[in-house]
Amino acid sequence: MRRTIRARIGLSVLLVAGSLGLGAAPAAAAVEPTPAPLPLNALDVQVERQLGGDSAGTYQDRASGKLVVTVTTEAAAERVRAAGAVPKRVQRSAAQLDAAMAALESGAKITGTSWGVDPRTNQIAVEADESVSARDMARLRRVVDSLGGAVRVARVPGTFHREVAGGDAIYGGGYRCSAAFNVSKGSTRYLLTAGHCTNAGANWSATSGGPVIGVREGTSFPTNDYGIVRYTDGSAPFGHVNLYNGSNQDITSAADAVVGQSIQKSGSTTKLTSGTVTAVNVTVNYGDGPVYNMVRTTACSAGGDSGGAHFAGSVALGIHSGSSGCTGTNGSAIHQPVREALAAYGVNVY
Repeated sequence: MRRTIRARIGLSVLLVAGSLGLGAAPAAAAVEPTPAPLPLNALDVQVERQLGGDSAGTYQDRASGKLVVTVTTEAAAERVRAAGAVPKRVQRSAAQLDAAMAALESGAKITGTSWGVDPRTNQIAVEADESVSARDMARLRRVVDSLGGAVRVARVPGTFHREVAGGDAIYGGGYRCSAAFNVSKGSTRYLLTAGHCTNAGANWSATSGGPVIGVREGTSFPTNDYGIVRYTDGSAPFGHVNLYNGSNQDITSAADAVVGQSIQKSGSTTKLTSGTVTAVNVTVNYGDGPVYNMVRTTACSAGGDSGGAHFAGSVALGIHSGSSGCTGTNGSAIHQPVREALAAYGVNVY
């Protein structure tokens, strides 16, 4: 089922490694302090709740670090300023971009393509990989040309694929994947990973052929790409992400990614890589079915990274799904927003 722009809701982990609580700041005495600006992701959520369909998307300005909110009316712009963000007047509304995505969904659902919202250009950004034939490219361009500049198309090297492999990290069903985030519900501990991984196997181990550490309790792929494994080995793993340099990053919260935001990806094959978010509400047409509401980034990844962690500092953002490969340091890593998976299973990062 296709999701609209406004539908966004809102580690590779050490398997034997909970986050540390942050101390509260001391209260002010007599004078009430000026409220501190909200962190980027929290401000993004607040603005989206306030504006709804009156915004065509948000992004982080790379020079200033501020949240930019696209709007089509001056009234909406005033609301953005009042919230502490920067308004930008654009031509196309959220409804118009939704209509363009609906046209792609109905007329150009071609394996090897993906599309998502790039609010920086007020367009739908389409990518077509090397597997898309000349005939299908012509079909895609006919649909794009009918949409009056609302959509742009780019060819990308490689092919979009789910990135499972046989090897290391977490193992199940004959595949190697990566764990994303350790999560909990009450006293029960779980790990999140990609749904195309948990589709493949019910029992998961930390080493190839090793003892089972957890069993699958939920899986969703295609449409979504998340799954959950309950620890059954009696362990109480910590909630941090492996940085692959001998240290870890504590995870204390979860949020939806913002276009322009810097992120890191931790996975068992390419280890720690970095990038920026380039599109949200992304549809990826994999060979075995589409996934919706994903996030596109420039992080590098490879086979075996599936299920790994996308994060920004202590904030969990997504579960690695796949990519079309990586050229140098420029990748196309796709992640499943983690807040959707947390809500689906009623669990929390810790």
